[in-house]
Amino acid sequence: MHIVGISAVPISMSFKSQLRPIKRATAHVAEQLWSLGFGAEGKFAHQRVTRWKSPGGERVLIVAPHPDDEAVGCGGTLLMHVDCADTVCIVIATDGRQSTAVLDPDQMAYRRRCEAMDATRLMQIERLEWIGLAEGAWSVSTLKQHLGALIEAHQPDIIYAPSRIDFHPEHFQVAHSLALALADSGERRLRATRVRIYQIQVPLHPLLINLVADVTGVWPRCEAVLRAYASQTASLPWCRRQRRYSSLRYGTAGYAEVFWELSAQRYVALHRDSPEHWSTAFRGLRNFPLTDPVAYLAGLREQRRIKYQNDAMP
Repeated sequence: MHIVGISAVPISMSFKSQLRPIKRATAHVAEQLWSLGFGAEGKFAHQRVTRWKSPGGERVLIVAPHPDDEAVGCGGTLLMHVDCADTVCIVIATDGRQSTAVLDPDQMAYRRRCEAMDATRLMQIERLEWIGLAEGAWSVSTLKQHLGALIEAHQPDIIYAPSRIDFHPEHFQVAHSLALALADSGERRLRATRVRIYQIQVPLHPLLINLVADVTGVWPRCEAVLRAYASQTASLPWCRRQRRYSSLRYGTAGYAEVFWELSAQRYVALHRDSPEHWSTAFRGLRNFPLTDPVAYLAGLREQRRIKYQNDAMP
């Protein structure tokens, strides 16, 4: 029995190694198939989007629920802001300690902070505000206080923000905290600030997308930023596909990041109620592309409802 047990290990490993080329080929075929679909949609669908380029001189604040969400959601756009000499500040709300890449939560939090600092340096962004609340053990009132102080200090023209089009409870709570902080910032700040909702893992529906950034020219740098988050490299495959699909859908050169831009007042109106009442019908892209269309279709009814709610506002 002992001999059989020893020989079974290399047989199992050999079987897995034989499956890898099949899995890679299947993934490639699936991605090509979905890419054809997005390309066809882009050719025939009516698109009401603005092709974004910064005029320069803007003050930009990025609110990331976890370290790496800013790179995953809008890393290429941030690089373009820096290239246009905009003043950029990244805000990391929580410390990401619940990631399982490192078993000790304190060590995980420390590693993710180091990764965030490395990513910020790669983007040549001078300001990183590490709020770093303990993931899974923080209150909305505490984060709201921190965000309110940062909004007052930086007076942003643009805030890149998470939203209720998601399924992660902490993404919900951060969006809610930001809405409450904005609501308390005063009418002048509300009128002066635009909010750009970015995709983290759940794709935005074309009904909501009104701003597209062609990040093809900065994509190698963007990928380097994503790789700086070495503990989270599992997100790289779907990050690439998400940007390629957006590029095909909106006719850019190779990679695109998409946003739903709306006024701060409307962002507040959509996110000030308790996340307990928000839908969790959404699904994100996964590493293996076979089910990618499901991520774009899941929660479609809810995205339409949010769109109609926004359109009905005065």
